[in-house]
Amino acid sequence: MLDDHDDLVTSIPGLTLNRRTSVSAPGSYLYEPSLSMIVQGSKRVVLGDATYLYDESRFLLTAVNLPTITQVLAATPEEPYISILLTLDLVAAKQMIADVDLAERDAAAEGTGMATGPATAALFGALTRLIELLDTPKDIPILGDLIQREFLYRVLTSPAGARLRQIVRLGTQGNRIACAINWLRDNYARPLRIEELAEASGMGVSTLHHHFRLLTAMSPLQFQKHLRLHEARRLMLSEELDAGNASLRVGYESATQFNREYRRLFGAPPMRDVKALRLTSAVQLGRSTRTAVQL
Repeated sequence: MLDDHDDLVTSIPGLTLNRRTSVSAPGSYLYEPSLSMIVQGSKRVVLGDATYLYDESRFLLTAVNLPTITQVLAATPEEPYISILLTLDLVAAKQMIADVDLAERDAAAEGTGMATGPATAALFGALTRLIELLDTPKDIPILGDLIQREFLYRVLTSPAGARLRQIVRLGTQGNRIACAINWLRDNYARPLRIEELAEASGMGVSTLHHHFRLLTAMSPLQFQKHLRLHEARRLMLSEELDAGNASLRVGYESATQFNREYRRLFGAPPMRDVKALRLTSAVQLGRSTRTAVQL
């Protein structure tokens, strides 16, 4: 049972359910390649200098790993925000593009690695059938894969699908930038040498800068900074590091610079932000415990 502020990782691989009964303050979230659909409510996602708004009428497609700031905009106890997040199998997407011969559609596909598209009745039908499998766990290994393939097909053939097709097809600029993003995720704590990143992605420096900003709405340096700050926040929360040690772990040499950039991204100094997050988590845990006792 979902409480008033909860994420439920289900027994269906890659499927997470989310529920909120109040609007949220802006918070950090590192999206993986995924499809997000809202059953009720609305949400804002900020990626660099780009903003995406979506609700029951539109889905959010994320084609690469992207650090974002998210905010639930519409949620009340009577009408809670309810959404699902389904991670996407990029290997399966590449195979489906070949099987269905979708590559010919991509001549002019450009934009960030995030896009919104129409949440059709067919998508909601697949979503309903996927969630209903939670009541019959023995069916999940067989029918779950089939329904997730249907999701993948409908997203790839949607108006937003060109974004995903450009990312997974080898040889495209989108695919090369995806390689650069993966390199940054593996090496975010190292000093960034743009020539090294360009070589790892098989691009020239100016081409890398241009297409990286198109796909992420950030420069490579800004992207690395966001990765570092998101990871530092995670370290302070999950491993209980202080701000100084967390900043060193993610590659900062100046505590002053770390504090300044952390506050700019998350709206509060590191330890005050983490204290507030821990307090919120403790309140949620208390509510969940009381609900379990009542049940």
